[in-house]
Amino acid sequence: MDDDGAPLIRSRALAGQEALMAKTTRPLDNQPNGAAIANEARPVTVPDFLSARSRGVRLTVLTAYDYPMARLLDAAGVDALLVGDSLGMVVQGHEHSLSVTVEEMIYHTRMVARAAKHSLVIADMPFMSFQVSPEQAVSNAGRLVKEGGAHAVKIEGGVRSAASIAAIARADIPVMGHIGLTPQSVRRFGGFRVQRDANQLLEDALATERAGAFGLVIECVPAELAQQITAAVTIPTIGIGAGAGCDGQVLVTYDMIGLFDDFHPRFVKQYADIGRAILQAAQAYCREVREGSFPSEEHSFR
Repeated sequence: MDDDGAPLIRSRALAGQEALMAKTTRPLDNQPNGAAIANEARPVTVPDFLSARSRGVRLTVLTAYDYPMARLLDAAGVDALLVGDSLGMVVQGHEHSLSVTVEEMIYHTRMVARAAKHSLVIADMPFMSFQVSPEQAVSNAGRLVKEGGAHAVKIEGGVRSAASIAAIARADIPVMGHIGLTPQSVRRFGGFRVQRDANQLLEDALATERAGAFGLVIECVPAELAQQITAAVTIPTIGIGAGAGCDGQVLVTYDMIGLFDDFHPRFVKQYADIGRAILQAAQAYCREVREGSFPSEEHSFR
């Protein structure tokens, strides 16, 4: 085949792949949960988050780190995709998230943003990307928006991070807070431990709201305390290991679908066992290749 025909063939192949992906990732109208096709719905916005409580809507958030997964979650109708620095653990294989860089967050956020047609895309501010100064925080938040395509950023810490949250908000970058078990504080906490200091947690929540955050993640806090915090603030709270009294919930997707089993938090509900399915598929492939049954005639050209 001459070179002139190659671009046309590649173009047709890509078009076919896009059509196939559209068919396989778009949820059906008659799904049991009655979910509408997310790609036909308008995008979720920051004002939608802020009005969720008054509308009686519970918010759904899941983590995403790449285009294929983000496209599936977006099609499922997830309200927000969090590009979490948890990728340091579930993608890179580290014991914590402390080594994740701004450049890595931009790289993963860019992939997720390309896939999101419905979901709000929120990017984590990684360790040491905001702790030095509010100016540093604004600069790195701006990079996540300009270079990564994020719609908003998330920053850990309450009182101690209030100045950076305020600076980011003043720059017109929507920012979400994160209190309780803040994973970037794992060294100070001595591990991933439930946080129970009610006075400090309430102070952190109020400081985050006053600084201009549009939402607040509450992680690994007793359910009753998380409910009290939710009642004390007007911005929506997103719980993870914080009971059902929050305005919404977030989980690490790889935990939820059984792709990551190095660590089993009590608060995770596993909705699927994709890890086992992948293992079985890979084992079947290896077996068929070794016994000579793949590729068969139907997978070969004539």
